[in-house]
Amino acid sequence: MLRLGFPVVGVVDLDRAAAFWAAALHLHVSDEWSSPSWRTLTGPGGDRVLGLMRSASPPEPRPRLHLDLLVDTTDEQDAEVARLTSLGATRPAWDDYPAEPDFVVLADPDGNVFCVVDLSRAPSSGGVGGDA
Repeated sequence: MLRLGFPVVGVVDLDRAAAFWAAALHLHVSDEWSSPSWRTLTGPGGDRVLGLMRSASPPEPRPRLHLDLLVDTTDEQDAEVARLTSLGATRPAWDDYPAEPDFVVLADPDGNVFCVVDLSRAPSSGGVGGDA
């Protein structure tokens, strides 16, 4: 039976990416499947959460698929954006924000964009906004 696995992010520097995403998401870098071109990040229970794969291609400026990291409040969103930027994330130029966005677009140290979404302002909560 087919099952959905976990997201895989292409990166240039596996060690840098593993350190960033492990700190960003409170994960652990696992020895499982570790190789010069692969790292597996796991949660506290050992479940596979994120894969990192060496990639020679540049990150897409407007990827069709990206990670959404979720928070419950605007204050938490502000705090997490500050924490992630202190870990090495950047705020890329993003001209596609709606009038009252529920998300902040960031890029990891390799330039892969992802969003920090405030669920208190997400469309399903009755607020205004949308995803990148």
